[in-house]
This record gives sequence, C-alpha cells and structure tokens, in this order.
Amino acid sequence: MSNAINGGTIDDIIQEAEQAKAMGAHTFWSSQIFGHDALTALAIVGREVPGIELGTAVVPTYPRHPWVMAQQTLSTTAAINSRGDGGFCLGIGLSHQIVVESMWGLSYAKPVRHLREYLSVLMPLLEGKAVQFQGEEFRTQGALAAAGSSRPSVVVAALGPQMLRVTGQLADGTSTWCVGPKTLGELTIPTLRQAAADAGRPEPRVVCALPISVTDDVDRARAKAAEIFAVYDTLPSYKTMMDREGVDGPGGLAIVGTEAEVRDQVKELEAIGVTDFNAGIFTSDREELARTLSVLSDWTKKS
Repeated sequence: MSNAINGGTIDDIIQEAEQAKAMGAHTFWSSQIFGHDALTALAIVGREVPGIELGTAVVPTYPRHPWVMAQQTLSTTAAINSRGDGGFCLGIGLSHQIVVESMWGLSYAKPVRHLREYLSVLMPLLEGKAVQFQGEEFRTQGALAAAGSSRPSVVVAALGPQMLRVTGQLADGTSTWCVGPKTLGELTIPTLRQAAADAGRPEPRVVCALPISVTDDVDRARAKAAEIFAVYDTLPSYKTMMDREGVDGPGGLAIVGTEAEVRDQVKELEAIGVTDFNAGIFTSDREELARTLSVLSDWTKKS
C-alpha cells in the first residue's frame, strides 16, 4: 500500500509502485484520505510503471457523483492500458459519518441506500452501457465513451451485513481494513459470497488490508501499531469490527512476529477465502522493514 499518497510527491508514489513491482507484488494499492487524489495519481503511475495492477483502497463516494467517478475511472484505465496490461481495480467506500457530515457538509442519513443507488449508476457506466436510473439520491441517464478504457474490477469497503449484501449483489468484491480473520471467516466472506451467488455473480474478490511487520519484539510492534492507527479505534464502523474480532484496538489486529509467524498469519487469511492481501507495512526500523519486505517478496513469488 502506498504511504506517499498522503505525504509524498507524485514521484514518491511512482517510486513506491516501482518497488512493489520489483518485489513481485500483484497489485499496488493506494488509499485516499487527505492528500493526493488516488485516481489522478494512479493514472500517472500507470503511464510510468506498466505490468502491475493498480488499485484504490479506497476512494470515497459521497464527494463524487457516480457519473464523475465512472468518467475519471475510465480515463485512468485508458492511461494504464496505454503502457501495459497490469489492469486496474477501483475500490470505493462511504468514508465515515464524521467526515461526510462535519467536513463535507453532506448527509449520511441513508448509507445503505446511497451505496445501492451509487452502484446502480456506476456499474453500467463502467461497462459501457447506457444508464437510466431514477432513485432517491441519483436520477441519471446517459452513457460514457472513453477511448482506450476498459471495465475495471470494482470492490467496496463493506463492513456490516447490509453493506456486504449490496456489495455482493452489485459489485465484484470487497476491500477491508481493520477486519480480522475471525470476522472475515464468520461474517464478511460468507455474507458476500452468498449475496453474489444469489445474484448470479462470479465468486467475489476479497481484499484484506492489515498492518504488518516482521519483528522479534511483538509487544512493542503491537504498541506501535496501536499508536499509528489510533484514529481507527475512534470510528464506529471500525470499532464494531474490532469488538467483533475481540481485540483491543488496531494493535491487536496487526500481523506481527518472526518470519515464520508472519507467513502463517498470512496463510490463515488465504485459507479462509481472502484473495488479495494488501500489506500495510508500518515499521520504520530498517532491519524490520527489510525482513518484512523479504517475507512479502517470498510470498508473492510462491503465489
């Protein structure tokens, strides 16, 4: 996952993508918080670093009409397609009530309805189809044609059962953060798979992002993760997931330990149905960073 997207330059993001490609990563993921726009940045990265899938994890929906999201996404895929066959995965999410209402001044009153209507407009446009939709939030008609573009994979940051069902019915999968293996195995994956099956859709993609670090000092690493990711313990949707998992904050979700222990924890995710692991490397220690990258590099070569 890109760290530079929120604190570095575009050149820094390109360098991170080059490093990810060199170590054999299948996908280079970029979040979007309060720094660079992820779609714009990845369109540039796609021109400079061909041959690796690029993905957003995730772009908030509320500030962007689904028509605008589709148009920018198709333009991004066109830029990526012009240099290689790495592909693109659009990850979207609602963000959080405090951000949507307090920062953007928008209503978060009906988030499930918002997601359903959003996908009902977005997906046909990405597939090159004309859309005729009349809903409560969106009333949209028309079509898009972006030469050189292609239909991306679409995943949604869905956490609760209702969001997962809408995602399974209308999108290609989910992209999670702060969701541990117990919750993934008991709630996320079975709910998503059932909704997709009921809708006649293919087996969904499950992208799991968690903090990770190879270390000999597990307690210190968990304390560091708790400090770095403390904000997620204050957001209700993530707090619910951590309570369900039975952990005391983000530190309890971190994948930490020796090389062998970290490999086993990542293998556990694969065993329960996670299709993509989005590594949130959080260590600043050079030795630990090198050890973590080595394990991840070994993993990508085997998978």
